[in-house]
Amino acid sequence: MKFSIDRSALLIALQHIHSVVERRNTIPILSNVLIEAKEDGVYLTSTDMDITVIEKVDLGESEVTQLGTTTTSAQILYDIVRKLPDNIKVEFLSEKNDRLGIKASSSSFALNCLPSEDFPSIAQEDFKHSFNIDALDLVRLIDKSSFAMSLEETRYYLNGIYLHAIKEDNVEKMRTVATDGHRLSRVDINLPQGAEGIPGVIIPRKTILEIRKILEDHTGNVSLSISETKIKLSFNNVVLTSKLLDGTFPDYSRVIPEHNDKLVTISNQAISEAVDRVSTVSTDKTRAIKININKGSVVISATNPDKGSASEHLDAVYNGEEVEIGFNSKYVLDVARQIKGNEILIKLSDSVSPTLVYDKDDKEVLFVLMPMRV
Repeated sequence: MKFSIDRSALLIALQHIHSVVERRNTIPILSNVLIEAKEDGVYLTSTDMDITVIEKVDLGESEVTQLGTTTTSAQILYDIVRKLPDNIKVEFLSEKNDRLGIKASSSSFALNCLPSEDFPSIAQEDFKHSFNIDALDLVRLIDKSSFAMSLEETRYYLNGIYLHAIKEDNVEKMRTVATDGHRLSRVDINLPQGAEGIPGVIIPRKTILEIRKILEDHTGNVSLSISETKIKLSFNNVVLTSKLLDGTFPDYSRVIPEHNDKLVTISNQAISEAVDRVSTVSTDKTRAIKININKGSVVISATNPDKGSASEHLDAVYNGEEVEIGFNSKYVLDVARQIKGNEILIKLSDSVSPTLVYDKDDKEVLFVLMPMRV
């Protein structure tokens, strides 16, 4: 195998490829990237057996003079290319399957290899549902939901984002929902053409993070394909395929209250900064703050027997009865960061019921915060 490739094109591909690989592997071949020099370009593949990413670097950015395949450490190769200077060509040469020679400018490397025959074969899947979605819409669905994904392994079915189609007020929408039991995020967009009838699927946390990374600099449409067990994202020369979580997402509608009648309108920046300041003295374990809502004002406070106390008064639009409610300050700040408008809308019922939070400028996003005893 012999080819030369533009360093910047190779780095972009490796940025998409290398993070799929787990740093600690009991199976050595899974630490490697599969490199295939073909007639139409160079293909890079990595997998952790749950997620597989394949990226092709076109011949316009590479020159293949000898076909072949090999595998080498994904992390080491990425680190090498990342540290090379810009605007150079990187040459690869592998005459034997156990060593890969790399030359770039005045640098040269010889990396250990494992046989490409040992690299896991990628099983083909029959995807019954395929459609195009704007990359910005997909990023929006991810960004406004992913913070609420659970980290608890015992509730594995919450370790991801639930993607499904719904029909509400005779309007078909695509919806993502994520929750960890303490907060919930629900985000809607208009249902993309061709996505009618897609099954509800739970996309794993790692897959969500990888998709978000791949879409970082991409604009335009991407293709999504969904089966009962897998999801595939593809655009340009990138293809990511992942297993789905095998579980049943809970009926999230049961935790979204319908009769919260106390409405507070307040500056998002003001409440975010106040919560951040006041929570400085809250206990490290609970991060608890108390919010007292009265006509025209909100008082945020925290008390810690070991550190002291803090409080802050804010102006707000509110004409209902006085309500005092406690929250984990981290969860409040996580929600506030997802609100891009100037004002935040809060709908409450009482001190023990779930609280609804809206972005005044974005009606398609809903957050739910569970209160805590303070």
